[in-house]
This record gives sequence, structure tokens and C-alpha cells, in this order.
Amino acid sequence: MARVEWDQYFMAQSHLLKSRSTCERLAVGAVIVREKRMIAGGYNGSVTGEVHCIDEGCYVVDGHCIRTIHAEMNALLQCSKFGVATEGAEMYVTHFPCVHCTKAIIQAGIKAVYYSADYKNHPYAEELLAHTGVHTEKVPSTVTIGDSYEEHQLMEEMLDRLKMHNDSDYENLKQKVDHLIDGRISSNL
Repeated sequence: MARVEWDQYFMAQSHLLKSRSTCERLAVGAVIVREKRMIAGGYNGSVTGEVHCIDEGCYVVDGHCIRTIHAEMNALLQCSKFGVATEGAEMYVTHFPCVHCTKAIIQAGIKAVYYSADYKNHPYAEELLAHTGVHTEKVPSTVTIGDSYEEHQLMEEMLDRLKMHNDSDYENLKQKVDHLIDGRISSNL
């Protein structure tokens, strides 16, 4: 068995962290790395001790959930809280950072951002990263880590539909599951 490459290893860690997300809209994970060592990690979720989106739903204002702290910010704040320097570090994140996280990443001295999926990539965020010399690279993840919340929701939906004995809905959901499984199998080949 071949060893996983460093980029894939750290990207897999970000995907593992995203499984802790409490946001119903999008699960995101981020890892900060210096000299091939993880120094912090974060996922999108609520302020410590407060209710989570999965408990009460997202608190959406102007199209954004204001209850959620983004994964990148949580990772940076973890470094701040424990006095860990971020200057010259790299970040691995499951999705392209938003404008606000991009500004924080730059201010924290992160030298490179690796992300596995595009997500509403804002042109100003891309411009800022380019102008400030932060290396940005899309690194699709080849190591599969299940998105347990999405899988759980899909299975619950399937069970509810099966209870109603609606064959056309069952077939549609079965195709979704088959597509999900086929995608995972092909990505691991």
C-alpha cells in the first residue's frame, strides 16, 4: 500500500474536521500546517456554549448564517487562543474561503491556501490572495471521509419515503445513494 501524499493527508484531515460541523447549509473543515505538522484545526459551528444550527436551524440574515463561525476563522482563533504563531503556515480547507476568511488568512500571515472544492469563489477574495502573494491551489481530495450529516439526512429521508410506500420517490432516492457510492468508489481507484 502506497503512502498518502502530504497534500492528500492534510486535505483528508480537513475533511475529517468538517464532519464535526454543526451547520446545516455547508459543512467545512480547515487545518493549519507548519513544516508538515498540524498546528490547529477548525470546522464551522456556533460560538462555544451556544445553540447550533443542527439544533434550531440556521440564523440567516442577508443570505448568510450569522450563528456560524467559519472553519478557517475557528482554526485561526484556536492559534490565537493558545499563542501559536501562524506566520508562514499553510491552510488546507475543504472549500474555497469566503472574502472575510480570506482577509483573516492574509492578516494571519498564512503563505498558502489549499482547497478541495470551489464554493462561491468571490473575485475579490481571489484578487486579494493573488495580490498579497498567498499561494492558492485547488487540491481535490482523493481520500474519502464520509459526510456523516448528509448521509444521515439522506438515509432518514429514504426511510420516511419507504414508510409511505411511494415507489417513484424510492427509486429517485436510491439513485442518489447509488451515485454517492459510485462517486466514492471511483474516487478511490
